[in-house]
Amino acid sequence: MKKTILSATIICLCITAFAQSDKYAGAMKKNISMLDSAMQKGNAKELANNFERIGDAEKSQWLPYYYAAYCNVISTYTEKDKTKNDAIADKAEELIIKAEGLAGKENSEIAVIKSMIASAHMMVDPQSRYMQYGATSASNIEKAKALDPSNPRPVYLEGQAKLYTPEAFGGGKDVAKPLFEKALAMFDAFKPASELHPTWGKSATQYFLAQASK
Repeated sequence: MKKTILSATIICLCITAFAQSDKYAGAMKKNISMLDSAMQKGNAKELANNFERIGDAEKSQWLPYYYAAYCNVISTYTEKDKTKNDAIADKAEELIIKAEGLAGKENSEIAVIKSMIASAHMMVDPQSRYMQYGATSASNIEKAKALDPSNPRPVYLEGQAKLYTPEAFGGGKDVAKPLFEKALAMFDAFKPASELHPTWGKSATQYFLAQASK
C-alpha cells in the first residue's frame, strides 16, 4: 500500500514538473518570437517585463533574466530622452547579474550583454564617456569571443562598434565590413544549445553589412 502511495506521489510530481516545464517553454518561445520586431514595434520594455516575470516565477532559470536584460538594453536604442538611458542600463545590469548567478558562471552570451550595457552608458555622452565605457564594452566583446569562439554575436557587436568609430581611430566601413561578413557566416553555422538559447543578431548583421557596403 505504501509503495502504491509513493509511486502515485512520484507520478503526480513528475506530471506537475512536466506541466511547469511546458508552461515555461511555451511562455519563453512566445516572447522570444517577438524579439526581432521589438525595436520596430517599440515594445522592448514590455518584453523585458514579460521575461522578468517568467524569471521571477521560475526562480532557477537564467535565460529569462538574460532576455530581460537584453530587451532593456535594446530599448535604449530607441529612447528619445537619452538622460533615461543610464537608469535603463542599470536595470539591465541588475538583471544580467541575476542571470549570471543562476547560470553559475559567466558565459559568452552574458558577456555580450555586459558589452551592450557599457555601450548604452557610453552613448549617453560618447565624448566624455568613451574612455571608460568604450574600454569596458570592448573587453567584454573579447571575453565573449574567448568564452565561445563560435558565437557570432560578439563579432557582430565588434563590427557595429567599428562602423561608428572614426577612421582616424581605427574604425570605418572598410574595417567593419569584414567583421559583419564573418559574423554572418558564423550565424549560418551557429548551433544554439537549445531552442530557448539566443539566436538573435543575424538580421541586424545583414542590415549593418548593407550599410558598410555603401
